[in-house]
Formats: sequence, structure tokens, C-alpha cells
Amino acid sequence: MTVILVEGDSDAAALEVIARRLGLPTPRILAVGGSKGARRAVTSLAGERVLGLVDAKERDDFARVIDDVFVCDPDLEGELVRALGTDAVEAVIAQQGELESFRRLQRQPAQRLRSTEAQLARFFGGRSGNKARYARLLAEALPLDRIPAPLAGILAAV
Repeated sequence: MTVILVEGDSDAAALEVIARRLGLPTPRILAVGGSKGARRAVTSLAGERVLGLVDAKERDDFARVIDDVFVCDPDLEGELVRALGTDAVEAVIAQQGELESFRRLQRQPAQRLRSTEAQLARFFGGRSGNKARYARLLAEALPLDRIPAPLAGILAAV
């Protein structure tokens, strides 16, 4: 059986949603708690075929122990935001009743000169559980013809 190693719960959530929406069987996905957990996880999966989905900065941690690594640039959220576009992402935030919260973040002095993409990354990472929740919501909103290459690639490789 093939196992997909991912850094965290948000990566797992997005892959599960996209697999379901594509009508694929849900792959076995194991969140390893950050890229440094890949070595330990691979050791415990002896005899299994292992694929990895990782952020660009952590690529080497996965590539040292996994042959087939798919890389999100710069990370999963960045891939989803780029695929959807910021207007669609803001629409998802609005549907959750959190657009005013995002606007407040944008007005903070430290955020004002940052790109909307960088502000969104800060918003997603700002509350416990927010990354996984929004990964799921953005994956639901994503047109199936715009699935980011690393996600489409890893699901096709299973």
C-alpha cells in the first residue's frame, strides 16, 4: 500500500478533500508533525511505498528519506491561494464570517506593506486550527481544473 507523508494536518485535509472531489479512493495520509518527523515515520513504514508532500523550505528533510517528493511552493496555502486567486479566497473567508477580521489584520502596521498573499498566510496561521480548516475550505472551493501541480501529481502517483 502507498502512504503519503505530509508535514501537517492542513496538508492532509486538502489532499483528502481533493481526492474525494476527484472520485478517488482516499489515500492513506500520515501527518508527521513537521518535516523533521519524516525520518521517524519512514522508519516505521518499512516495506510500504512512501510518497511525500512538503513545503519548499523543508524539501531536503523529506528528500533525504523519501524518493518521490512533491513540493508546494512556497507552501500548501500559497499553492491554494495562487490556484484560486485572492478574490475567491476572500470570498471563502467572507462565507465564514471572518472577512472583517482579515481586514483588521490587513490594517495592522506590520501588514500594510505586505502582499495580499502574505497577509493571507498570516491570517491562516494566526489561530489554532485555522490552517487545517481553511485548507479544507479552499480545497472545496477549488475548481477541479485548477488543482495545484504538487497535489495533482501526488494523487496521480498513488
